[in-house]
Amino acid sequence: MKAAAFDYFAPRTMDDALDLLARSGGSAKVLAGGQTLVPVMAFRLAQPPALVDLNRIAGLNYIREDGDAVLIGAMTRHRDVERSETVARHLPLLSQAIREVAHPVIRNRGTAGGSLSHADPAAEWPTVAVALKASFVLRSAKGTRTVAARDFFLSLLTTALSPEEILVEVRIPKRSDDARAVFLEVNRRHGDFAIVSVAAQMEASRAGEVKDVALVLGGVAPVPFDAGRLAAPMLGRRLADLRFEDVGRAIAGELSPGSDIHASADYRRDLACGLVVRALTQLREKF
Repeated sequence: MKAAAFDYFAPRTMDDALDLLARSGGSAKVLAGGQTLVPVMAFRLAQPPALVDLNRIAGLNYIREDGDAVLIGAMTRHRDVERSETVARHLPLLSQAIREVAHPVIRNRGTAGGSLSHADPAAEWPTVAVALKASFVLRSAKGTRTVAARDFFLSLLTTALSPEEILVEVRIPKRSDDARAVFLEVNRRHGDFAIVSVAAQMEASRAGEVKDVALVLGGVAPVPFDAGRLAAPMLGRRLADLRFEDVGRAIAGELSPGSDIHASADYRRDLACGLVVRALTQLREKF
């Protein structure tokens, strides 16, 4: 199939892009890397009357440090994140996860902002963003606001973005020197969306006591599933004394995933339990 007819705009400034969105009454769609939107339009699952292409706007593709945070521009390609020494040094969880995004040809074009704005619950970016306590800078013609990742994802493919807003920047706190990270996912074929994924980051003392833990699952709920509350009993305990199977079973028992052509709900729960145990075991081996 071919996409339905639409108007195409390629503004050169952010102000012009925001003005176009405002004048469209929220009906126009933003085009970033196009790796999701274009196929969806080709199947006519989406028929926006107009596209606002961000690719000619300068200053939206960057990775830089700002004190205790790493800032990533919304038009930064996955491949740039994958190759970034700054990301590898300060955000190892993201560095691991980005290598699981589709295939190199997709990573060459797909963008951070595009993936986050699309909000597929099986995608890597949303899961990692919640685990790393990221926040997103959103702009409209009316002004700028910042939204925490945990509040950004509302439901399946639904975010806190208004129709006239654009996600322009991702802000992620740097990991502490005492933190280690593991990202795991299972899919039918390499490059497919995850059936289940686990983003895990842990901070431990030199004595081996757990000081902090982030544990977020993808593919098991309409939004990334933050299992921090269920992992909290590990805090203050020695890593050597922990039974990660108990944590995995507790998390699986809280999940209500759906069934589809890729996996049943029961399989997803069992897979989630196994991946949590594997991720935590690998984390322990890193200390």
